[in-house]
Order: sequence, then structure tokens, then C-alpha cells
Amino acid sequence: MIYTSTIVGYPYIGEDREWKKALEAFWKNELSEGEFLQNLKDIRLARITKQLQLGIDLITVGDFTLYDRMLDTAMMFGLVPKRFDWQGGKVDLQTYYGVARGSKKAVASEMTKWFNTNYHYIVPEYDGQALQLTENKILADFLEAKEAFGITAKPTLIGPYTFCQLTKGYDKISQITFILALLPLYTHVIKELVDAGAQWIQLEEPLLATTLDEAEVKLVQEIYTQLAVSVPEAKIMLQTYFESLTAYESIVKLPVRGIGLDFVHGYGKNMEALRQFGFPKDKILAVGIINGRDIWRSNLAEVSSTIKAIEQLSDAKELWIQSSCNLQHVPITTTLETKLEPVLKNALAFADEKLVEIIEVTKYLQGQDSPSNYKLSESMKAIEALKNHPIRQNKDVQKAVQTVSIQDFERHSDFKARQKIQQQALQLPLFPTTTIGSFPQSDEVKRTRSAWRKKHITNEDYAVFVEHETKRWITIQEELDIDVLVHGEFERTDMVEYFGEKLTGFAFTEKAWVVSYGSRCVKPPIIYGDVAWDAPMTVKETAYAQSQTKRYVKGMLTGPVTILNWSFVRDDISRKDVTYQIALALREEVKALEAAGIAIIQVDEPALREGLPLRKENWGTYLEWTVNAFKLATSSVKDETQIHTHMCYCEFNDFIEPISALDADVISIETSRSHGELISSLQVNPYEKGIGLGVYDIHSPRVPSEKEMLSIMQDSLQVLSKNQFWVNPDCGLKTRKEPETISALMNMVAAAKTLRQQVQQSTF
Repeated sequence: MIYTSTIVGYPYIGEDREWKKALEAFWKNELSEGEFLQNLKDIRLARITKQLQLGIDLITVGDFTLYDRMLDTAMMFGLVPKRFDWQGGKVDLQTYYGVARGSKKAVASEMTKWFNTNYHYIVPEYDGQALQLTENKILADFLEAKEAFGITAKPTLIGPYTFCQLTKGYDKISQITFILALLPLYTHVIKELVDAGAQWIQLEEPLLATTLDEAEVKLVQEIYTQLAVSVPEAKIMLQTYFESLTAYESIVKLPVRGIGLDFVHGYGKNMEALRQFGFPKDKILAVGIINGRDIWRSNLAEVSSTIKAIEQLSDAKELWIQSSCNLQHVPITTTLETKLEPVLKNALAFADEKLVEIIEVTKYLQGQDSPSNYKLSESMKAIEALKNHPIRQNKDVQKAVQTVSIQDFERHSDFKARQKIQQQALQLPLFPTTTIGSFPQSDEVKRTRSAWRKKHITNEDYAVFVEHETKRWITIQEELDIDVLVHGEFERTDMVEYFGEKLTGFAFTEKAWVVSYGSRCVKPPIIYGDVAWDAPMTVKETAYAQSQTKRYVKGMLTGPVTILNWSFVRDDISRKDVTYQIALALREEVKALEAAGIAIIQVDEPALREGLPLRKENWGTYLEWTVNAFKLATSSVKDETQIHTHMCYCEFNDFIEPISALDADVISIETSRSHGELISSLQVNPYEKGIGLGVYDIHSPRVPSEKEMLSIMQDSLQVLSKNQFWVNPDCGLKTRKEPETISALMNMVAAAKTLRQQVQQSTF
């Protein structure tokens, strides 16, 4: 048996976020285009150098991006929305980033979650434009690696089925036109790669791990049959990940030279399929065995044993030993972490450590003389040491989770009764205006927080600064005439990290960055122990803000499911139990806010949907315990206390039942980039609770006009009652600049006031 080490893809941000820094410097005109592109080339080559030095057999290229790989593919094929007035040819950087972030003349393309990860991609738009190959970006990366290192790398790109299905703008009829135009472009790209010497070409098809009906399987078969006919000499590795392969018996018969399967997240069903159907003798099996989505060290003995079992079940002529998916979902290296306690750090494996794991397992299987046997034993000892850590032995927390009952999930009264009580208590106008929580984190805010963390200023000085910023923004909100205010969250770096720092069971890193969207990088906390509430986390800042105004100030918390899904989570107990631990801790915080006189409490769950299993038939179990976790955190309050929540990029149409089941009094959602879809959804599935529509896109620096936002609000009244409709931006404003924030909010409030007048005068 031949064993080859490789990966699906490698992080592109650089060990110290060099990619992000270059990108943002270019946007600020601090780097010329030439300097910017050279910086990116240096980062690309450094990634390959590292993989070669570690000893990966087959290097992957094409996994680098200017912003997002789905956007790269769309631009490569000329899918530039017509509103950007693109004239054809190679897409310039101004147009490219305009599609991603918006421009002064055109709104950005929609952004949504990449399957069930915390990464966001730009949704390609097809509006009938003539497709064309603007440049073969993948070929350029392949030739660059060949010239710099003399290697024949494995180019990768998003597969045609996944790209087609994730593109919006066509119906069943125009889909055929789109596919017929798209396939020749894929053929052209693949043909040029083959002619340039590419021995393998990886086509990533994660959609093949979702639920497929017969028609969809047939479409996949037609697509790959056409590619095989058009470029018969191409050796295609059809790569799936995030779950087990759907329609296994049909897909493994496709005319490709290799199939990549996820034996981490899709272990059970992929193994079952191997037992039942075997694996074609004429294909290579890429075994995704090292978890590309978590940061825990692998038990290399178990990994090796699993690979041996896979080898026995399959007739594959060669096995590729690789990550379960692209490693962009994990930080780059643990070597930069100097403050983690040794037991925890020794149990971690980031991208570079996962490369080493892949290499060690491959060497072990090859029978080479190496320290592989020692590595296998060492990994087991590290995992066992963390398992026995005192942080995982909190009996009170464990008992509390075990004794949770149905009554803990229920509010005192149903929504209709609460709504009347809250309307009487709060006395808010029609279409109350508010924001999602955070306000711009200026350079001064960041510098001051950094100085405080480095102990360059005292706790007292820092508290005074936070109070000053809070008071200043309370005044700004009052001057803007916003109805329900927020304190601005100037004391918070990140909506999950902030709470993790105040709860037990969490650890935090120094350089463990991953990309969330665009240049936005986050450092997910590590939940490695039992989670417990120690003391109030948000009461001081919220109560201070409330003392500065007669208007209501919302308490702002991050929900238990979002804290779970935006953290790296211990894998020794169920995710449900971890979430219930977090929910019970947040329940104490909700009680503390209510006791401090806070009448409106927002518990955000932007990541609830992204944790959904890829297969719809598996949604029920997940939704049951995640919805219950939210209710466990929020259900103890009085009827007068209004509970809000917030969700990002939520496909409302197929998620309305879980949203309603949360039993939040008000939910705010993103609608600015997909407003028409929401209206259509609400026409089919009416929603009766309070709902705040995100009437402008905060991910773009563009300031929408009052008329533009008013139009969205007026359309919304076709499907919403005037008594349930709140007005807000589509997300927090932390990443925006102060002038554009104030201008946009001014237009938003003006639009809401205009709508009130129209409704009161019955002109609408």
C-alpha cells in the first residue's frame, strides 16, 4: 500500500495575521497595489516553505485568497453583478473588493456562513451575464509554486456542483443555462492545469455531504461525466468534507481518479458505506483523519488503527493521509502561545501541529525508521493528562446539568400575554429604533484597552475611560433620538472572549487567530473545563449606562449556543452538556441584570444556525437542545422583562420554527443584503413575535440613504404588523468608523419617523 501525506488546504492569514494587515493597509491606501500583491505573494510562498520543511508529500495550492475563495471563483468566471458596471477582462481589485464590501455606488453581494462553520463566504450572483474566464488564478498559483520550489503541487478549487448550487439568482430553467455556461470554464481551467503539468487537481465538493435527492445526484453525475469527456487526461480528486458522503454508491462510481472522505465528522456512515459497498480499485482514497476543525491533539494510535481498518475495507490502490477539511478553521501554530498552562498546551494541535501528526502517522504506516512510535504514545499521555485535570472535576456544575427539568425552559406566561404587559410597561413608540449592541471601537479604545492589558494604566484609569466612552455614546444616541439604547460594549474585545474571561473553564490564546469573514479575524476561546458563573459580568457597565439616561438601555449578553459554536470546545463530554453548563451560568447573569433594574435584556445567538448538522434529517436533535439552552438562560425573568435575541445571515424560511421556539420577545435579523428573500419568506411563513429588521449592512463602509432604508421598512409592512416591527442595523457596529455610523443611524431614525407618520396618517 502506498501512503501519501497531504492536506485539503492551509490557513492563509499568516502567523501574525500578515495577510489581514496587508489587506487593510491596501484598503487605507497605505500600500500600493504592487506592494500589496508582493506582500501576498510572500505570504503564499512562506506557507509552502513551511509545509515542505515539515515534510508534507503533496503540497496544495489554490487555497490562498484575496478575500474569499468563493468570491475568487465567481470573479474568475466573470460573475460580477451588473450593478458594478464591469466591462469584462481581468477583474481589477477595486471591482473585486467592491463586490465583497460594497462601493459608493453599489451594495455588496450577500455574505453567509460556509456550511456549519464560523467562516462567511460571499454568495456569487448570476443575473444572466455572459460568463467568461477572466484569468486562471489556480494556474497562476500552480506555476508560482513550480517556479519557486520546483514542485508539482496539487491545485484545488471549489467544485462545479458546490459552486453552482451556492450561487444565487437563477431558477430551475435558467440553472441549465448557467451550468452549460459554467462547465466549459471549469474545463478550460482544468485543461490548462493539465497542460502545465498538474498531476492531480482537487475539486472541493462539500455539498456532496449534505442531503441530496435523485435529481441532484443525477446532476452531479452529468457534471463529472462531462468533465471526464472534456478533459479525460485530468486526474481529479473529488474532495468532500464536514460530513459523510451522501449517495455513496453512486458518487464513488463517478469518472474521477480519487475520492476524499471525512473520517472525522463523517466517520460512522463513511465506514458503514465502505463495509457495505467497498471502494473502487482504480481510485485513490483520500482519508480525512486529522480533525481540521478543532484544536485538540489526535490520539495517533487510534488514528493509525482507523486507517488500517479503512485499508482493509477498501480496495484502493493508494491512501492519502490528510486533514478532514481545510485547516483554515484552526489557528496556525501553538509555538506562539507562551501563557497557556502546560497540561492544556500539550494537548493542543493547531494547523502546523496537525501537519506533523499527518506526517508522523504516514511514516508509521510506511514503516519508516522514525520517532513515530514515541509520538503515538506521547499523544495518548497528553490527552489523558488533560482528562484528569481538576478543571474538569466540578461536581456542582455537573449535577446542575443533570437535574435540569422542563420547567427550567419555560417563561411564566405565553408571548401574547407578555406582549401586552411589556407594551404597557415600556411605552415605546411604533417601530422602535435600536442597535444590535456594539459601537465603533476607535483606535483610542483599542490603544487604551491594550495599555490596560499590558498594565501600563491602572484598573481605575481604564474604568474611567470606559465610562467616558459609554457616556459619550449614550449622549450621541439620545441626540440621534434612538428609542432603546445600548452601552456600546467598549470594555469588550470580542462577544465570546469577554464572557469566557469571566467564567470558569475557559482558556485564552495570544496568537491563535482564525478568519471569520474578509479580514475579520477572531481568537476563539478554548472551553477545556467545567463552566461556572462566579460573579456579575455585565451589570456594572450596563447599570452605569442606564444611570446616564431616562431611556431604556439593553443588557447585552452572548447566548450559550453562540459561545459554544464560536469557541473551541472540549471533546470529552457532549456539546449539549457543555452548552447547558454555559446556559446555567448565563441564567445567573440574566437574574443579576434584572435585579439591577434592566428592563430589556438581549441574549444574542448569531451562531445558533451554523451549528446545524449538514443533513436536515439530523436537525431535530440539535435544535431541541440548543433551543432549550437559550430558554434555560432566559426563562427565569418576569413577564415585564423583555428578552431580545439577534441572529446573523439566517435563512429565515427554513428556520422559522426554531426561531419562534426560542420564545424571545423580539428577534433582530440581517435583511439588508437579502431583503427580498425575507419578505417572500414571511409571506409563506408568518411570524407573530417581535422582529427587528436589519435595514442596513454594517459590513460595508457605505452609508445608505434614508429613502433606501424607508423602502425596506415599507416593504416589510406588507408581511409584518406595525406593532411587532423594530428597526435596527443588521449587526453590531464595532468594525465601523464613527462618522459613517452616526450618518447611517441618523438616516435610519429619520426613515423610522417617516414611516410612523405615514402609518399614523394612513398614507401607507
